[in-house]
Amino acid sequence: MIRPKSYHCALSLLAISLAILVGACKPAAKGGDNQFRVNLGTEPPSLDWSIAIDHVSFNVIANLMVGLTEFDKELKPAPAIAKSWEFQDGGKKIIFHLRDDSQWTDGKKVRAQDFEYSWRRLLNPKTASQYAYILFDIVNAQEYAEGKLKDPTAVGVKAENDQTLVVTLRHPAAYFLAITTFEVTYPQRQDVFEKHDTRWTEPANIVTNGPFRLASWKHENEIELRANATYFRGKPAMDKVTMYMVNEKTTAVTMYEQGNLDFMDETHSIPALDKPRLSKMPGYKLVPQLRGEYYGFAVDRKPFDNPKLRKAFSLAIDREVFPKILQGGKTPATSWIPPGMLAHNPKIGLGFNPNEARRMLSDAGYPDGKGLPPIVLGYNTLDDNKLVAEAVQSMWQKHLNVVVKVENQEWKVYLKKLQNDPFVVHRAGWGADYPDPDNFMKLFTSNSGNNHGRWKNSKYDQMLEQAAQESDNAKRTQIYDQAQRLLTETDAAIAPLFWRAEATMLNPKFIGLEYNSMARMDLRNVKPTP
Repeated sequence: MIRPKSYHCALSLLAISLAILVGACKPAAKGGDNQFRVNLGTEPPSLDWSIAIDHVSFNVIANLMVGLTEFDKELKPAPAIAKSWEFQDGGKKIIFHLRDDSQWTDGKKVRAQDFEYSWRRLLNPKTASQYAYILFDIVNAQEYAEGKLKDPTAVGVKAENDQTLVVTLRHPAAYFLAITTFEVTYPQRQDVFEKHDTRWTEPANIVTNGPFRLASWKHENEIELRANATYFRGKPAMDKVTMYMVNEKTTAVTMYEQGNLDFMDETHSIPALDKPRLSKMPGYKLVPQLRGEYYGFAVDRKPFDNPKLRKAFSLAIDREVFPKILQGGKTPATSWIPPGMLAHNPKIGLGFNPNEARRMLSDAGYPDGKGLPPIVLGYNTLDDNKLVAEAVQSMWQKHLNVVVKVENQEWKVYLKKLQNDPFVVHRAGWGADYPDPDNFMKLFTSNSGNNHGRWKNSKYDQMLEQAAQESDNAKRTQIYDQAQRLLTETDAAIAPLFWRAEATMLNPKFIGLEYNSMARMDLRNVKPTP
């Protein structure tokens, strides 16, 4: 999923500070009001899981909803709403058998028809989901999503009855079961959507099936979740979860240290300069992530329609700087598939080579930067992004003699910019939706709604199609190696920057928060420390 997290808060710093002081003066809640407090950092762009594409939205949705499967501690798909499944026709057909004790918060049972509706809605061209492509392994899914096929019933997802969902694939796909863990595949109620339309995700309207329910949503301020007493695995220990939207990391740290926040992660709440100090405190963890950061180039516009220029800019980045300025937890990256994932190969990509960068710049028609207009480097508002952008700005000005301007925007504005008119150089990140290289590599296919640089290469698309059908991991790795070289070296459509590990802080008064390499903030098992 997209990780360009920028964080906007409607409250001013002064208002937040006053809120902290007022909160600190209130007596602690007693009785059954067990509360856990986290910081989202920003307003979730959408809680509609057919439309959401970002980490902030998914971290809320993941605590409201459950899908067919979910990851176990080894990141393997395990039963959730689907109690079991079976493969037929050489792996091209999957039959899911749903449990009969899962229900929505309004008391109705979760049915196979709810998955059928949700998946067809994800693919419906009118929904305009940027994640429609994730289901293109299903028979007729791509044709329906692209408007070539008008009949949604022709798509290979069908509810045979309330407890049986049949999925028919174009070809066997080793990773497809893992896709059913991802939020965009969660069930939806057709009657709720048709009644409330775009307002169906508001607290008064939404129905969910997960460990918590959406109690209130004070837009640009906070979200409150309440334990779902009818959750099929049992009511969570925490009665209430409050999710703040504080975009100032220093304010979030102050809240944590004053006892007004119980969990922080680095992306939302921990400033780089505070990491060394916080790392010595109880509750600190550094969690490796299946997650990468990169700069994308708008290849459909001058001057970055020229691959030689893109190569020059990538070669002029000294990636060894990033772990230093970000206080550790980052691994310099020239390739795209992250450590811990099949086909990770750190030897692929364009390393730091200023002399070669200048030669490529000259070959592109801009010797010593002459004739090249000022380059605008865009990023979403976040301290770490600012540090990286300013470092790269300096590198490009020093090694390429080009004028680079940096521009930042808050997350929702930046997201629209990426979708409609991306900066010629734009900062982005990607974290695994499912732990398979298909997820990282498919991001840059011609039909990907998240391919913001708009690079298209039919040879690359064909490689990924071939890899998807290959069951031998050694052969898949060879294909992905070739595809990565095409992406980062031959065409240089992106300039990978670094892979991430996430620093987290958990109040020692609590246990049970699972924060894995998929960066999901799973709160269902949080409880007070005995």
